[in-house]
Amino acid sequence: MAGDREGTDGHRSGLRVVVVGATGNVGTSVVRALSEDERVGSVLGLARRSCRLSVAKAEWSCVDIGDPRTDLAPHFQGADAVVHLAWLFQPTHDPVTTWRTNVDGSVRVFDAVARSGVPALVHASSVGAYSAGPKEEYVDESWPTHGWPRAAYCREKAYLERVLDAFEERNPDVRVVRMRPGFLFKRESASEQRRLFAGPLVPQRLARPALLPAVPDIPGLRFQALHTDDAADAYRRAVLRPVRGAFNLAAAPVIDSAQLAGLLGARTMRLPLRPLRSALAAAWRLRLVPASPDLFDAVLRLPLLDTTRARTELEWSPGRSATEAVDEFVRGLYQVAGADTAPLASRLPGGRARELATGVGRRP
Repeated sequence: MAGDREGTDGHRSGLRVVVVGATGNVGTSVVRALSEDERVGSVLGLARRSCRLSVAKAEWSCVDIGDPRTDLAPHFQGADAVVHLAWLFQPTHDPVTTWRTNVDGSVRVFDAVARSGVPALVHASSVGAYSAGPKEEYVDESWPTHGWPRAAYCREKAYLERVLDAFEERNPDVRVVRMRPGFLFKRESASEQRRLFAGPLVPQRLARPALLPAVPDIPGLRFQALHTDDAADAYRRAVLRPVRGAFNLAAAPVIDSAQLAGLLGARTMRLPLRPLRSALAAAWRLRLVPASPDLFDAVLRLPLLDTTRARTELEWSPGRSATEAVDEFVRGLYQVAGADTAPLASRLPGGRARELATGVGRRP
């Protein structure tokens, strides 16, 4: 196991790590975090689309886990750990397509880990895997993971928790870690997340402080955020330490309407939930926004996470507060920030007109 390969100085050396889904918000940060650790010898980043990003120790290969013809085992041979991050958020109007990549594709990753004899699998689960929970208390990793069944994202994340339960029973020698972070933000992810969740009709530069007059104060709108680089540090620690099981990841404070209003220099405006939800549902049905109303419902029901286990067993703590992470993301929005990968591109070829022409909420 990667966690057992220590030299006489107590340091692990030359580990080979494969990152599946390496070019998105989390993947780029995880690749960088691993490459900067002296105990990691090489990182292979796998992604559906080609990558021009230059990172020390990192190589890249194009792999689509959603393609049933894909054989991942050759990429995993000799790896000390596989970090599985690949996820398809769109098209929300076609959950069969997302299921084929997110669930069937993940099963292919897990099977290839076992067939290739990889000793450690670190899987990106999510707060979205959890069943509905309290907004005033914190839950640990024992909270039920049945998701919010109407939202495809939550349904798929929860299903994979059951798949991993069976995987661990069949493969007790594989060290399985499940990371369950809150909402992850960084400056470079701003344009991608605008495309995925807000769509082409939302002016990105509207996020500039003082331009928004008010932030909706919605019942249940309390969530946890984390800077993506801080999450990546937890992934790095999970690769290098002999830990197993699930880890909640989040930073303080809890984000609510008042926090968002403060970041944007706006005031809060109390709004009833039902009309707002109905408007979102209508916009989604008309393909004006890509985020489904079911995902909105899930966000309002997600529990708050207790991160004690990550802080003690991984000796991890976030370097930035939740408000700092969200503030960096907001600044990235009005700066139209991005990075040199296909998912994180600040602008797509053809711009917003192409986003509209190809259909809001479709697979990019």
